[in-house]
Amino acid sequence: MKIIPESGHYNSNKFARILLESIKEITGENGVNAVLKYSNLSSLVDNFPPDNLDRAFDFAHFSMIIQTLEEIYGKRGGRGLALRVGRTTFDDALKDYGSLAGAGDLTMRVQPIQKKILFGLQAMAKIFSEKSDQISSVEELDDCYLYSIEKCPVCWGRKEDHPICFYMVGLLQEGLNWISGGKEFRVNESKCIATGDDICEFTIYKKPLK
Repeated sequence: MKIIPESGHYNSNKFARILLESIKEITGENGVNAVLKYSNLSSLVDNFPPDNLDRAFDFAHFSMIIQTLEEIYGKRGGRGLALRVGRTTFDDALKDYGSLAGAGDLTMRVQPIQKKILFGLQAMAKIFSEKSDQISSVEELDDCYLYSIEKCPVCWGRKEDHPICFYMVGLLQEGLNWISGGKEFRVNESKCIATGDDICEFTIYKKPLK
């Protein structure tokens, strides 16, 4: 298991707690405890970070938890699990979080789907940018949106030959599903800091898959 040195960049305790609660929901208590022990974070067993917005959970620890999913469940299984954890993270917590709650307002429900999608992506980017050291932004192109992250906690300190931020892909997929009223969208990680890119970038195609 590669130990990633602390970064000095932080997620809020709340984001870290949501991550661990999502892993626990999918793998059970024994599963999340195994992940924490393997990640060299045994101090968090039965002691998740407090439910507050203090920026106190180092990006390196967040990244090691995601890395451990691949170590324990294998590359394919770990990536699939990271996708599920990302989707669960949004479904259980972020959809009712701050500005995202506005996506369910009547005024937004009657807007065209593309306007709702853009609003939702911008709201997610705002939440992460304001509540952590992760800086997120959204750009609209003719056929897609680009969701970009600077200083990504999901892949912090890792080096790979392919994009690895499956947790964020899952989170974005579930967010888009909720905002659109049940439609699925194609989300590809087109750039990844772990492969040497300056940012992590996710291409979200405007045309729904179904």
